[in-house]
Amino acid sequence: MAKKTQEDNELMDKIVSLSKRRGFVFPGSEIYGGLGGTYDYGPLGVALKNNIKDAWRKKFVASRDDMYEVDAAILMNSEVWKASGHVAGFSDPLVECSKCKHRFRADQLEDPTKCPDCDGALGEARQFNMMFSTKIGAVEDSASTVYLRPETAQGIFTNFKNVVDSFHPKLPFGIGQIGKAFRNEITPRDFIFRVREFEQMEVEYFVKESDWQDAFTLWQKNLNEFVSELGLDTSLVHEVEIAEADRAHYSKRTIDFEFEYPFGQKELFGLVYRGNFDLSNHNVEYQDEEAKEKITPHVIEPSIGVDRLVLALLLSAYAEDEKGGEVRSYLKFKPSIAPVICAVSPLLKNKPELIAKAREVYTTLKQEFGRVMWDDNGNIGKRYRRQDEIGTPWCIVIDFDTLGEKPELLDTVTIRDRDTGEQERVQMNELVGYIKEKLN
Repeated sequence: MAKKTQEDNELMDKIVSLSKRRGFVFPGSEIYGGLGGTYDYGPLGVALKNNIKDAWRKKFVASRDDMYEVDAAILMNSEVWKASGHVAGFSDPLVECSKCKHRFRADQLEDPTKCPDCDGALGEARQFNMMFSTKIGAVEDSASTVYLRPETAQGIFTNFKNVVDSFHPKLPFGIGQIGKAFRNEITPRDFIFRVREFEQMEVEYFVKESDWQDAFTLWQKNLNEFVSELGLDTSLVHEVEIAEADRAHYSKRTIDFEFEYPFGQKELFGLVYRGNFDLSNHNVEYQDEEAKEKITPHVIEPSIGVDRLVLALLLSAYAEDEKGGEVRSYLKFKPSIAPVICAVSPLLKNKPELIAKAREVYTTLKQEFGRVMWDDNGNIGKRYRRQDEIGTPWCIVIDFDTLGEKPELLDTVTIRDRDTGEQERVQMNELVGYIKEKLN
């Protein structure tokens, strides 16, 4: 077990280092010493997140006739959070060490009486509300208190009537949203797994009470399909049925989909049957035209944390191999989700004729696929290693054979595969079709 823990620590260190070095994730406010529990996404991290969100939208919104998408405000009337139960009950048990003054969540400690940092005595647990509060308007009084939303779901529930009045959907139907949420975590940890500012992809799917079990099972299937399509290592994903005593106050059934992170098996995303708790608390009803009566729909909620999914994908994709006594690290992203689909290089960067032909290839591919990188920094071996490390599936090289040094290879390029290292020659005018076929 000790060996596994050491290996896991080393893996996390490699992921954190690679993420910063290659422009996936940076520490927040780093030039001023950082800010605990905050991270900034670099160019490749943004691209990876966008690919994840695009895949979510395609599967759960754009390809369906029963889905609508909203983008609700982060700041909401504080009455929303009173009605949802967050003001009174959105809290974690906090304990503080009498010696080093460090604070911890009591429910995450093996020994709730002893400090894990200095062995000092821990005080009595007290409830700590995790919502960030702020003031709105010019007057500093209690009436101006608002909260940064701790979840995106309430923005959907408060817009339920607006969507129904605008589009008149019939049950069942869903409303989806991608957006930021904020939680004042007592102990943010494990890189981007537990942070104070994060992004969610959430659906609230509205059904008649009699239909909730069928809808729940279908969403369970859809979620498993989604992570598989992204290229996540599904052997590391486990469905955990949450006992009633451990469920959120609004939940009638919860399945946590947990991932085997190096720091333990933890929640990646969840599927919850919320009953009609939220719409009832917001006093919102639905006119059922078939039954000729007003009802309060029940809700199935599949909720996915983007940041946790980014980390799981980085861990799933990370691989190493050894050739010629040298260890190569690379990210085996599925091509459809990789931040960069292909990189284009001239064999030598001081030969104008190679550069001109390479630019021609680059421009064509960039216009077609968007996620294409120009790379002429260093020798070709270093370029391959750099592109491997960021997960680029294919490197395309324009060499002297492309220019006709060997007449039979005129206007062909070399394509190198990231995973195998194998190379093949492809006609320039067939490149777009070649890559499209590979992507599919």
